[in-house]
This record gives sequence, C-alpha cells and structure tokens, in this order.
Amino acid sequence: MRIAMVSEHADPLAAIGGVDAGGQNVHVAGLAVALAALGHEVTVYTRRTAPGQDVPVPLAPGAVVEHVPAGPPERLPKDDLPPHMPAFAAWLARRWSADRPDVAHAHFWMSGMAALRAATWLGVPVVQTFHALGTVKRRWQGAADTSPPERLAVERDIGRRAAAVIATCADEIRELVAMGVPPERITVVPCGVDLTLFRPDGPAARDGRAALVLSIGRLVPRKGVDTIIEALPRVPDARLVVAGGEPGDAEWLRLRSLASASGLAGRVRLIGAVPRRDVPALMRSAQVVVTVPWYEPFGMVPVEAMACGVPVIASAVGGHLDTVSGCGVLVPPRRPRAVARALRDLLAAPERRASIAQAGLRRARARYGWPQVAARTESVYRSLIGERTGRLATAEG
Repeated sequence: MRIAMVSEHADPLAAIGGVDAGGQNVHVAGLAVALAALGHEVTVYTRRTAPGQDVPVPLAPGAVVEHVPAGPPERLPKDDLPPHMPAFAAWLARRWSADRPDVAHAHFWMSGMAALRAATWLGVPVVQTFHALGTVKRRWQGAADTSPPERLAVERDIGRRAAAVIATCADEIRELVAMGVPPERITVVPCGVDLTLFRPDGPAARDGRAALVLSIGRLVPRKGVDTIIEALPRVPDARLVVAGGEPGDAEWLRLRSLASASGLAGRVRLIGAVPRRDVPALMRSAQVVVTVPWYEPFGMVPVEAMACGVPVIASAVGGHLDTVSGCGVLVPPRRPRAVARALRDLLAAPERRASIAQAGLRRARARYGWPQVAARTESVYRSLIGERTGRLATAEG
C-alpha cells in the first residue's frame, strides 16, 4: 500500500520540545516507521522550514519525508500557516497526479485542508486525525486562543468530508459527533509508544536526595506546569525538574519567576529540551511523573512514563481518561492542592508506587506499542480501499 501522510507543521524529523514540536511529531514519525515495517511505502509531507529541503529524507526503510515548498523557507508559528495551505495543496496535487497514493492520512486540521483539496479529484480516500480540536481549545483558552477564526468551521467541514476520522481517545468521539461527523466513520486508534526505547530497565540518575518529581513536554501555558509548581510548597522536600522549552522563552521565564516567587528556587530546575534518546533515563530517575494539562487530546508523556515503569499523576482530561485511569492517579486540572495531595500520598507509599508502576507498564505494553497501533490504523486504510475497489467494480460492471 502507498500511504501519503500529511503533517503540515509537525515534521517527524524535527527536534522535540519547542512550542510547535511535540506529540504530533512523535506520533507521525512512529506511525510512519511502524507502517513501513508492515511492508507499506510511506511518504510524509511536511512544510519546508529552511532553504535546500528539496530532496526526500529517509526516515526508515520504506518511509521518507518530503518537504513541501509552501510559504517562505523558514519556521513559522503554526497559526500563521493557513494562507499557505492552497500552495501546499497544489503541490500535493501535482505530486500525487504523477504518483498516486492509495490513501492519504492528514494530521491536524490544516493538513486536512490541503489533503482534501489535493486528493478529492484524484479519488484518493482521506483519513483525518485532528490531534487537537478547535472547539476544545477555545473552551479552555477563551480569549487566549490564538487559532485562526476559521478553524472551527474548517474542522467541521473536514470531519464531514473525510472518508474516515481517527480519534485518539474515546472522549474525542463526543466532540466529533457534536461537530456533525457521522459516528460510523469514526474509529478510535490511540497514539503509540516506542517500547524498545521506553522501558523500565536502563540507566537512571537517582542520587538518594529528596524525591524527584518530573514534568516534561512543551512549555506552553495549557500544559499546566504552573499547577505543579504551585503544589510543591505543600510537598516537603520534593524536588521538581521541568524538561522542555528553551531558556529565555516567555513561558520558561514565567515559570522560573513563579518558582522564585513561591520560595522554590532551590527545589525547581528548568533544564530546557532534552534529546529524545535521553528522555527514558530522565523518566526512570523520577519517583513520579506529573502531567496536568488543562486539556489533552491524547498525551504521550503518561504512556511513555508508564512504559518506563514510573508512576504517573495526570489531569483527568481527554486521552488521560483512557491511558491513566486504573493504573495511575487522576486529578482535576488546575488544582494545585489536589496535585499536592496526590504527590504526598504517593511519595509516602513506596509499595503503592510500585503497584501503580507495574499496572502502567502492563497497560503500555498491552495497548500502546507501535506495532499494535499501526495494525489498527492499517485496518482503517484497508476498509476504505476495499470500499473504493468495490464501488469501482460495481460501476464497471
């Protein structure tokens, strides 16, 4: 099967940890590699962000990344990309006319814009994964939402026109149906984790000092890192390491200032982005990983921590309701006292931490390995190709 993946802003080759580089980049890379391992030919199309990105770049055997010349060859905030999607779509249409894929899989709403525009007249079925929905973002961020004003209407149109929509968690189904997406076209397929990289055995850096609490991910306000910092005064002796972002960025400076104002300068370390290969060791060094965003379409961090055998405290939102429920501790978002209570309880109970860690590890291995996720995604593709083949045979007959 020839699979075209469209990921307009999330380059699978990009370094993780920046404002617009996070879970989607990891998801697209992991899914492309896993589908290629099943024997498919996978091409990921993402927007060029530098001059000279005009040659396909190998991602893995059977998978390549092509950079689409749409807009200036420089990094742009993803919210500035919609005006460049017609050029992105036109380039895809020319490329696919010469080498037609069997299926196109769009990741994020702007990718859906481009993929549907390029694929419809070629008869290529489009699968859509939103990764985040504008309706949810606006509900939580209100006036702080920087999404383009047309996002909600475009997402509704994409959801209704796509041949299939893949939701990454059960909570997303309700939102999609409310947007008018036919329920029979929605399939839940979670994000995956690299179980060869994220595993409980391997190096760790525990030093015997106060308990280490880890927060890791993009440094943007909705990730709720400030909630963890505000909880820490109520958790005596615990230390917090915050990994992600870049020193000097606005959110990095805000969090550092908050820690200082809370009298936590000696107990909170902001270490910036960590290379992907070093993340498992950092997770294994922690007694607890805490991830408490206001909303979270899926949430890669808890599953990666679970795969490392580390107990997780997570906000009871979105994908966390699927991944962490029953094998971790769920707390309400934006509630520092609840986070503090959960931390005190876990840090004081080594046997409970070990039990939670083992339950999380079992779930990560049973449900979230990339081979399982790729196989479920492949079944969605095959159902569409089978439907199309059946329609063509009926028309020709």
